[in-house]
Amino acid sequence: MQPGNMQPTITESYSSTQRRPLDVEDYIDIIRRHKAWILGPAFCSLVLSVVVAFLWPDTYVSTAVIRVVPSQVPESYVPTNVNMEMSARVNSMAQTILSRGNLTNIIQTFNLYPRDRQRKPMEDVVEQMKKDIRIGNVSTMTVNNRGISAFSISFSYENRIIAQKVVADLVSRFMSENTRERTTQSVLTTQFLKDQLDQAKKDLDGIEDRLAKFRQANAGRLPDQLNMNQMLLNAAETRAGNISANLGRINQEKMMLETELRSIKDRAEAIKPPPDQQAQQAQNAKLLQNEHDIAQWEQALTVLLEHYKDTYPDVKMAKVRIATLRKQREQLVKEDEEARKKEAAAPKSAKYDSPQYIRERADIEAAMARIETQIKLLDEQGVEYTKEMKEAEDASRNIRSRIDSEPVGEQMYSEVVRDREMAKAKYENLTGKMSQSRIAEDLEKRQQGESLEVLDPASLPQTPTEPKRPVLIAIGTGVGMVLGLCFAGAREAKDASLKNLKDVRAYTQLTILGSVPLLENDLVVRRRKRLAWLAWSTACLVGIIIMTGSVFYYYTTRV
Repeated sequence: MQPGNMQPTITESYSSTQRRPLDVEDYIDIIRRHKAWILGPAFCSLVLSVVVAFLWPDTYVSTAVIRVVPSQVPESYVPTNVNMEMSARVNSMAQTILSRGNLTNIIQTFNLYPRDRQRKPMEDVVEQMKKDIRIGNVSTMTVNNRGISAFSISFSYENRIIAQKVVADLVSRFMSENTRERTTQSVLTTQFLKDQLDQAKKDLDGIEDRLAKFRQANAGRLPDQLNMNQMLLNAAETRAGNISANLGRINQEKMMLETELRSIKDRAEAIKPPPDQQAQQAQNAKLLQNEHDIAQWEQALTVLLEHYKDTYPDVKMAKVRIATLRKQREQLVKEDEEARKKEAAAPKSAKYDSPQYIRERADIEAAMARIETQIKLLDEQGVEYTKEMKEAEDASRNIRSRIDSEPVGEQMYSEVVRDREMAKAKYENLTGKMSQSRIAEDLEKRQQGESLEVLDPASLPQTPTEPKRPVLIAIGTGVGMVLGLCFAGAREAKDASLKNLKDVRAYTQLTILGSVPLLENDLVVRRRKRLAWLAWSTACLVGIIIMTGSVFYYYTTRV
C-alpha cells in the first residue's frame, strides 16, 4: 500500500463502520471538549430565569374563613322556611356577589388591575378577577376539637394590603347577602302561604255555601238526617200520646167539677134571698165574674209572655182586655158601694141579715166561683192541648212523609261533603304552615336563624405564593443545562474524526507503535485562551449585572 493512498482508505472505513460504545472516560472527554457549549446555554438560562423570576410580579393570597352558625332556636321548635342548604346558598350568593356589576364596583373602589384596565376591556378584567377569587365549599373543620361547618374566601393580587381589603369587602358582602337572602326567602314563603291560605278560605266558603243551599233545598230528606227524622218522629208520637192522656185527664176532672157545681147550685136554690138581696147578689156575681175574668186573663198573659214578646198581637190584646176588665171592676165596686149605702138606709129582714145566712151564702158563691174558674181553666187547657195535639199530629205526618220518601241527591250530597272535608283539611293544614312560617320569618328578622360568622378575618399575607423563584430558577437552569448537553451531543455526532488511541485501534484494526502530539504555536494558543477567558468574563459580568439589576428592581418596587 502506498503511503499516499492510506488516509482515504482509513476515512472510508471509519465512516462506514459502526461507532464503538462509549465509556465513562469518553463522556468526560466529550464534556471537556464541548464545555463551552454546555455551560453557555446553562448560564444564559440561569440569567433569563433569574430575570423572569424577579420581574414576575408577586402574587399574594389573602384568606378569610366564615363559619356557618346554626339557628339559635332548635329546628324541632321552629322549623325554618328557607329550603336551601347552606352549600347551595353559598353558591347562589357567590353568583350574586361575583356578578359583573359587583366586581366592577370593587375594581373601581380599590383601583385593581390598573395596567390591565388600560389595555383591556372591563369584561376581560372582570373575568381575570373571577379567576383570582377562590370560594371554597362548605365543609367540616376541626377547631378546638370541635367540628364546625365553614368555608373560605381568598383573593390573589400583587398588592398584599389591597388583597386583604378586597377579601374583607367580600366577607362583608357575603354576610349582608346571606341576611338579605334568608329574610327575602322567608318573607316570600310567608306571602306565598298567605295567598294559598286566602284561596283555600275562599274555596272552603264557596263549598260551605253550596252545602248550605243544598241542605236548605232538601231539608229533612238528606241521607244523614234519617236517624234524626226517626228520633223526631218518636218524639212527636210520644208527645201526642202525652197530650192525649192529658186531654183524658182534663175531661175527667171537668166532669167531676160539673157534677160538684150542680150540687152546689141545688144547695143555693134552697136559700133564695129577697128581691133586694137578689139584686145585691147579682151585683156581687158580676163583681166575682169580673174578678174571675181578670184572674183568667192575667194567667193567660203569663202563659203568653213565656213564649212570646211584648210586641206579639195576642199579648197586646190580653193587656188591653185586662185593662178594660179592671175599669169594669172599679165601676162595679163603685156601684156596689152605692147599693150598700142604700141598703143600709132601708129596713132589712132578720133572716137575711143574720150572720149565718151571709156566711153560708158567701161560702156557696165562693165555691161556685172557684169551681167555675177551674172548669174554665180546664176548658182553656183542653183547647191548648187540642191545638198542640193537632200540631203534633201534623209534625208526625210531615216527618213520616220525609222518612217514607227516598233520600234525594245522595251522590251529589256525598261529593259536596267530601269536597268540604278536603277543603277544610287543606285550610287547616295551610293555617298551621302559615303560623309556622310567620314564626320563622320573625326568627329571621331577629337574625336568630342560621347565619354566618367570621371565624378568621382576612389575613395579611407576608410572603408571596407566586412565583416560586427558587423552583423557577432551578428549572430554568436545568433546561439550559439540558439544552447545552443536546448541543454538545449534536456536535459530537457530527464530528467523525478520531479523538484518541481507542478510536484508532477500534477503527483501523492496526497495532499502534507510537503517537506524535499535536504541535501548535504557543502564541496562538495563548491568544485563543485569552479571548476565551475575555468572552466568558464579559458574559458572566453582563449576566451578573442583569441578574443583580432584576433583583434590585424587585426589592425596590416591592410593597
